[in-house]
Amino acid sequence: MKSWSPYAVLVVVAIGLDQWIKQLVETGLAFQEKVDLVPFLALFRTYNTGIAFSMFSSFGDTGLVVIATLVVAFVLYLATRTPAGHVLSRTGFALIIGGALGNLIDRAVYGHVIDYILFHTPVWSFAVFNLADAFISVGAALVVFDELIGWRREAKPQEPDA
Repeated sequence: MKSWSPYAVLVVVAIGLDQWIKQLVETGLAFQEKVDLVPFLALFRTYNTGIAFSMFSSFGDTGLVVIATLVVAFVLYLATRTPAGHVLSRTGFALIIGGALGNLIDRAVYGHVIDYILFHTPVWSFAVFNLADAFISVGAALVVFDELIGWRREAKPQEPDA
């Protein structure tokens, strides 16, 4: 079994970076005032009282903390069952856990998640999100990608013995 240390460090770095940036946003960015960075990207501090895209906001803080804790526990379980050679999956699981814990800290401390990244056009905008959400999305993509690579490896026909 390979060491889990690099993945634990990645989780800690993801949480630390997420919380540090959220602190900068909280202290330096006006609430719900768009600050354009480039024509399609802006900073826009707002609060998310639900999970992704404000879903399940009716569950309340305690319910959402319980759900997030269960998700983190399940992802941790999956990570421990992943073979050591699946570095992409393990990295993905670490990013998912780090992002989920970053948002969980927000919810436990503030009662909401701090979001601040806005992709938009003049007639459309994506949901406002944060670095923790990006870690979760990239982590999930890495896990799926690693699974597809593994699936293709297993699906290759074997050469007949001569």
